Amino acid sequence: MRPEPSAASPSFADAARFWLKLGFVSFGGPAGQIAIMHREVVERRRWLDEREFTGALNFCMLLPGPEALQLAIYLGWKLHGLRGGLVAGLGFIGPAIVLLLGLAWLYARFGHLPAAAGMLLGLQAAVLALVLQALLRLGRRALATPLHIGLAIAAFVGLELLGIPFPLIVLAAGLIGLAAAWRAPRAAEGAAPAQRAGAPLRVVLGGLALWLLPLLAVAIALGPQSLWSRLYLFFTQAALVTFGGAYAVLGYVTQHLVQQLGWLSAEQAVAGLALAETTPGPLVIVLQFMGFMAGWNQPGGLGPEVSAILAALLASWATFLPSFVFIFLGAPYVERVTRAPRVGAALAAITAAVVGIIATLALLLAQVVLLPQSWGGGLGWAALAIAVASGWMLERRGLDLHWVLLAAALAGLAAHGLGWG
Repeated sequence: MRPEPSAASPSFADAARFWLKLGFVSFGGPAGQIAIMHREVVERRRWLDEREFTGALNFCMLLPGPEALQLAIYLGWKLHGLRGGLVAGLGFIGPAIVLLLGLAWLYARFGHLPAAAGMLLGLQAAVLALVLQALLRLGRRALATPLHIGLAIAAFVGLELLGIPFPLIVLAAGLIGLAAAWRAPRAAEGAAPAQRAGAPLRVVLGGLALWLLPLLAVAIALGPQSLWSRLYLFFTQAALVTFGGAYAVLGYVTQHLVQQLGWLSAEQAVAGLALAETTPGPLVIVLQFMGFMAGWNQPGGLGPEVSAILAALLASWATFLPSFVFIFLGAPYVERVTRAPRVGAALAAITAAVVGIIATLALLLAQVVLLPQSWGGGLGWAALAIAVASGWMLERRGLDLHWVLLAAALAGLAAHGLGWG
C-alpha cells in the first residue's frame, strides 16, 4: 500500500538524492541521525509535519533493530511508498557498509602496526566514555520505578553471572512489563487503515524469500554447519532481539562470539566498536565488523579476504533485512500501535532491562581498555586519561563526536609513541 503524499512531497529523484547524502553525513549515533532527519525533513524541507514524524519515531522505538534506520525507511515509505522506503533505507546504510568493509580490512591487515595500535588505543578509550555516557543517560530516563531498577539489576546478573541468553532476558522483561500494566485501559481503536488485500502477506513472503536465498546458497556451497551458515543464523537471531540499540546487542553478540564460540577476541570486538563510531550510518553496523573478523580468523578453504567479506555481508544482510520487513508491515498501523498503553509498558520494561545489558558491555570495555593485560598487568593510565578527557569533552563541552574521536586517536598515537600505552 502506498500512503497519501503530502502537499510538500518531493519528487522521487530529489528524495533519493537526499537519502544517499544522509548516508554519508549521518554521524553522531541514533540521536544525532534522528536530529538530522527532523531538521531536514520537518523543519527545512517540510516534507512531513511534526505529528507524522513523532508518531513514526515512537513506532520505531517499539521495534527491535536500529531505530534511526527504521525511521529513514518509514519516512521514505511515507513519501513514495515501497520504492521510497527501499531507497531511503539503502541510502542510509550503504555508505556505512562500504566504509566499514574497508576499515575492517585495514584493521585485519595492519592493526598491529605501532601507529594503528596507538590510534586504536585512543579510539577504544573514547568509546568506553561513550558507552558509560549512554549508560548513565539511559539509566536516568529508564529507571524511574523500583520495578525498572530491579529489572536492570536482574538483567545484569542474568547475563553476566548466570549466562542466561539475551533473548530470554528481553522476553521476560517484556512479559513482566505487560503483566504490570494489564489493568491499564485499552487505547481507542480508531478506524482501521485502508490496505490492499494480501499486502501484509506479500511483505512477509517477500522478506522470507530474501532471507532464505543467502542461507540456501551458503548451505549448498559451503555446508549447513559451516561458519558462514551458523553466523548468518546467529545474526538473524540477534537482529530480532536488538532492543536498546547497538550497545545492548553488542554485549550479547560479544558474549556469544567471543566467550562461547571464540570466533574473535574481546580486543577485536572493542576495536570494531571504535571503528564503527568513526563511520556514518547506524552504529549496529559494528556487527558487520564482527562478522568480518570471524570470517578472517576462521577462513576455512576460502582464504581470509574472501571468507571475511562473505561473513561481513551475511552479517549485514541478516542484521538489516528485518528492519525493512518490520516497517513495511507496520507502517500503515503506526498511530494505533503507538497509542496502546500496554505496548508502552512492555517497552519500558525492556528498556530497563537493556540498562543492565549495556552495563555488561561497559564492564567488558573497561576490562579490555583499562586492564589490557588483566589485573596482573596494572592499569592502563594513558587509556584512562583519554577516556576521562573524552567524557569531559562530550558531556561538559558538548563537542561533536567526530572531533572527540579525532582528538582521542591523536592522543592515543602520542601516548603509544611515548611508550605510555
